[in-house]
Amino acid sequence: MPPAVILLSGGLDSTTTLAIALAEGFSPHALSFRYGQRHQAELASAKRIAEVMGVADHLIADIDLRRIGGSALTSDIPVPKARSLDEMGKGIPITYVPARNTLFLSFALAWAEVLGASDIYLGVNALDYSGYPDCRPEYIAAYERLANLATAAGVEGRQHLQIHTPLIALTKGQIIERGLALGVDYGLTSSCYDPGDEGRPCGQCDACLLRAKGFAEVGIPDPMRVRYGLV
Repeated sequence: MPPAVILLSGGLDSTTTLAIALAEGFSPHALSFRYGQRHQAELASAKRIAEVMGVADHLIADIDLRRIGGSALTSDIPVPKARSLDEMGKGIPITYVPARNTLFLSFALAWAEVLGASDIYLGVNALDYSGYPDCRPEYIAAYERLANLATAAGVEGRQHLQIHTPLIALTKGQIIERGLALGVDYGLTSSCYDPGDEGRPCGQCDACLLRAKGFAEVGIPDPMRVRYGLV
């Protein structure tokens, strides 16, 4: 099983992506970040998921993005609540974290070079998402070109990096269906941008509403909400 680096936030999308990497025959090395996010409950989920799904290694890297701010996720700016799908589809919301995926992919690229891995998996989505610029196909294609110019392994021909984004053209419902077919336990995941005690989801932020939309499309209760007694 060749190694691959999987960016694992602990959320629904990244967990599905991890399951896909396993199904495609890779030995996953999961990479999570403690970056000053208000929703650090996701890291507890990432740890549980990594243990249950049997990753080869799980690294949690520290970056203090609260020093930079500029996002409701890394500052005291309120997280938007109860937005309609139309509102979510207009503009870039304040939950966008400046350059987050560029930073995360840079760490993943460094680890991939050390591991001798040519594959990075990232759970970005360009359909049911909140308009983040670093989730678009053209961004991923541009970063992949950069990555293959940026490392000694790439320049010396020992590595040709590919960034896999298996969810990028799927709706949230289709993502959930894919994960269920691969045996993902979504009760382990955490998606909320503004969770309460012990990771209890707020139910009203964009991430919660998009997740609810996905489970409604599939026609089953969200096991995370069942875990917290919310259904």
